[in-house]
Amino acid sequence: MARVLKLVGIVVGAVVLLAAVGAAALYAWTGAELGKKVALPTHEFRAPTDAASVARGEHVVRALVKCGECHGADLGGQPVVDDPAIGRVVATNITRGQGGVLATYSDADLERAIRHGLAKDGRRLVVMPSNEYQFISDEDLGAVIAYLRTVPPVDREVGPQKVGPLARALFAAGKFPLFPGTEVTHLQAPVPSVPVDSTVAYGKYIGDIGCSGCHGRTYGGGAIPGGPPEWPKPANLTPEGIGHYSLADFEHILRTGTRPDGSKLDPFMPIGATSLMTPVEVTAVFRYLQSLPPKPFGTR
Repeated sequence: MARVLKLVGIVVGAVVLLAAVGAAALYAWTGAELGKKVALPTHEFRAPTDAASVARGEHVVRALVKCGECHGADLGGQPVVDDPAIGRVVATNITRGQGGVLATYSDADLERAIRHGLAKDGRRLVVMPSNEYQFISDEDLGAVIAYLRTVPPVDREVGPQKVGPLARALFAAGKFPLFPGTEVTHLQAPVPSVPVDSTVAYGKYIGDIGCSGCHGRTYGGGAIPGGPPEWPKPANLTPEGIGHYSLADFEHILRTGTRPDGSKLDPFMPIGATSLMTPVEVTAVFRYLQSLPPKPFGTR
């Protein structure tokens, strides 16, 4: 019996040791990834300063790319996730205030941060959705930067990022998009504009820069990769999911957060942003979604 217990103790000790070594290796590798710097794109970018561009930029920020959902309504930054397993993921203060980046970032720096997911020193930005924002046109991105430079400064230090053990393990397994900027396919400007009209093409543009991150590239919905388990599963927006909605139904949902049957959408849906969309934008997105092939729920 003593021999058996001794053997069990050795096995358990070996398993614990292997787990500790594995955890140490995981933290060392992910730590290196978090600190890794890559070569910055070399193209220049200059934002406009005229009032019309600032107004367009405010609309794009508030209604289409929804920056306030992560960075806060005042854009002064905030924790997005604060969970022992996932970690403490923060969205940067993107104003000119103390703790913000606007005062030290040039237009070209901001373009690289937004569209390429890169800090000005070449570090890859954590969970910055540049895989979506890479599709923002030069015209709209210039307007966004023009608007950000006019936002009232917010003095706020949001604190450091802390990537937790579960997020590190999921990242190592390819299940957590820690650096969405690695999915960026274009390396240089420019990105052409899409005419603002109630067309499928403009609806696709809006979806690419503001909807696909939650609902998936095919809009089949389902769990957001790497998201905390308590996060809701975004809806299937293909005809399989919302093909029975009329344009009026769709607009009502985006403006009020209420379905035609009177039930409420989960508060995770950014109705504060979608309610600001123009009728042209709502129509364009509806026509685009109706043009998609039907997909089963969860087909992201």
